[in-house]
Amino acid sequence: MPRVKGGIVTRRRHKKVLKLAKGYFGSKHRLFKSANAQVMKSLLYAYRDRRQKKRDFRKLWITRINAQARMNGLSYSRLMHGLKVAGIEVNRKMLADLAVNDKAGFNELASVAKSKLNA
Repeated sequence: MPRVKGGIVTRRRHKKVLKLAKGYFGSKHRLFKSANAQVMKSLLYAYRDRRQKKRDFRKLWITRINAQARMNGLSYSRLMHGLKVAGIEVNRKMLADLAVNDKAGFNELASVAKSKLNA
């Protein structure tokens, strides 16, 4: 069986990887071996961080809600429990937006939650 040279296939694969590595520092965008390692690592980071981003935003929202809740004399957990008891279903993203942009609206929700906790 004759030997087949894979030159064109290898060239295409190398070009594809080097194109993905465009903008990387030093030899990571020039040399195939180091570029390939970095591209694989970068793709792993991209996959992981698409999930991590959701966690990070939830943490940010909770921090903002807690800061505003404490200005109203409540902790985050007591505010959330009070809203649940009151039957108010507002997600954390919207609550955080209210805490930053509409403090009066957030204060109303906090007072409703506080009254339901005391009752």
